[in-house]
Amino acid sequence: MTAQSDNTKNSRTTRARKTATKQTAEKTSAAANAAESSLQDAEKAAAVSVRSAGEATKRVGRAAANGLQSGQQVVTANAAKAATAATTAWTVVKERKAIAAGAAAGVAGVAGAAFAIGRTTAKPPVGPLTRLARGRI
Repeated sequence: MTAQSDNTKNSRTTRARKTATKQTAEKTSAAANAAESSLQDAEKAAAVSVRSAGEATKRVGRAAANGLQSGQQVVTANAAKAATAATTAWTVVKERKAIAAGAAAGVAGVAGAAFAIGRTTAKPPVGPLTRLARGRI
């Protein structure tokens, strides 16, 4: 083999390698672009999923808050009614001694007044000296 044929073989091999390298680079580039495109699509899909999950969570949270608020209103209304009844009952229990004393004083006053009126009407009329001596003269 001559030097010229060796050079020809070398240049053909080098050109073949360059061509193969270019083709491989193009294929790799195409695959990388496809992978990048898929990655972007996946990112968009994930973002949409996260947003929809966030919205659903917000809706559930709002529904729970509304239910809790209406439950609190019912409990507050019932607690107010119960507090009013308990306050009235507690006032009666706390003042029971005063109520009993007032009723007893009223009964004693009425009985005492009736007795005094009855005694004065049952006595015969007497003079002033007899009254001073309480009936001994």
